[in-house]
This record gives sequence, C-alpha cells and structure tokens, in this order.
Amino acid sequence: MTKLRVLDLFSGIGGFSLGLERTGGFETVAFCEIEEFPRKVLAKHWPGVPCYEDVTKLTGDILERDGISVDVITGGFPCQDISTAGKRAGMGEGTRSGLWSEIVRLIGELRPRYVIVENVANLLSGPSEKRGGWFGRILGDLAECGYDAEWENIPAGAVGAPHRRERVWIVANAEEKYVLHPNKKRSWGNIERASSECPAFRGVGIRGIWNAPGIALGGEPPICKLDERLSRVMVQNQLAAFGNTVYPKIPEMIGRAILEAEQ
Repeated sequence: MTKLRVLDLFSGIGGFSLGLERTGGFETVAFCEIEEFPRKVLAKHWPGVPCYEDVTKLTGDILERDGISVDVITGGFPCQDISTAGKRAGMGEGTRSGLWSEIVRLIGELRPRYVIVENVANLLSGPSEKRGGWFGRILGDLAECGYDAEWENIPAGAVGAPHRRERVWIVANAEEKYVLHPNKKRSWGNIERASSECPAFRGVGIRGIWNAPGIALGGEPPICKLDERLSRVMVQNQLAAFGNTVYPKIPEMIGRAILEAEQ
C-alpha cells in the first residue's frame, strides 16, 4: 500500500506524525516548526525529514522545488487567542491564532486529499459576543477551498491519558469521504460562516463518539519527577513542548479511520 504523505504544520515535537505513522499508512515528508527546541526533537526522531521554520514563508512552490508532494496537511495552529486561558483576541490578522489563515493558504496551493486540524475545545463556542463565530470561520474557509468537514471533541482522557485535555479535532476532504462519522452521510462544509443557529453546527461532536462511557476523565495527573541535574531552561523547554503537543493516540485513531475510508 502506498503511504499517504504528510505535511506536519505547527509540528511541535511531532505528536501528529507519531500517531499517524503508527498506523503504517502515513509517512511524514516535511515539518514546519518555528521553535528551536522542538526542531531538535524532530531532527532526532525524523533525521531525514526536512523541517521548515516559518509557516508564513512556506509555499507550494518551495515544496515542489524540494521534490515534496503532499496528501495530508495536519496542524494544531496556535490556541493562545482562542483559549479560555488566554486573552481571547480571536483569529484576526496579527494574532497568533490568526495563523490558521496560513493553513488555508497552503490547502489552496497544495490541494491535499485530507486536512486534519486540532485546537482547544473553546474553538467550538467562542467568541462570547458571537457564539460559534470562530468555528464558523474554520468551516467557511474550508468550504471555500472545496472541502467538507467533520469534527469531534475528543478528550485525551477518553483514550487513556491521565488528564482530560479536551480538544476539537477536524477532518476535512474534498472527496465526500466520511471518516469520523462513517454512518452519518452528512456534509457540513457548506454551513454558513458563524452559523451558530444551525442545529447541526450547535450539536455535532460536542459529547463525542470517542468519549466512551465508564472512563473517568477527572482527577489530577501524576506528578512529574524531574531530574535535578537538568537545567531550568531545559526543563522549561521540555514542559512547554509537552504542553503544546497533541496526544499521539488520537491522530493514530483518526489515521486508522482515514485508512478504513480509503478502503
């Protein structure tokens, strides 16, 4: 079987790629990560895979010049401006969360078969003055690119992590293949921007098909015992990298669902 080639944007330490490659059906062909410490981690574990630094400067022409073809774009774009823990400045120009527009640009240039996006659960409901406006922007942008989207709120705690970590996961494609909801032949990509009055928009995925009953999602994570020999800067870098990554088991599950849809 030919593996699906992945462009991993906002890569962090490679949680997306690790999960997808565990399925045996995906191969990461390029990363894009601006922070130095995660780039060192990526270079260690994927030594032959190029890592571009600035997503705003990465183009389809550059990838073509470097001989890179892409089937899948992944990205957990910055959440600082949409998280409940942040300033909630939104996704406008000049905000870090506004880098979503770079994913949209690259979708238009590369036309991947699949797009997989992750962000904080507050993306589904914010901003407070126009409920659902941010998520409406995501769906509208994907629709303008010709992609239909499915989404689920999948907490890491529902698939074995010792913490809740609620995140919304979006899978989009232009082939009308349904990955997260194979039994629900519905198309959501043409939902009007900020259409918070639409019943499908309000309800789909909030409780999540992956949130299996009987799994405890609460409680405190185990204490991380750090080696006293590590420098404070190294510890800070490691904690920041872990905090920004995705839980690999979830992209692995999504990857397996994509492969099943492919069959």
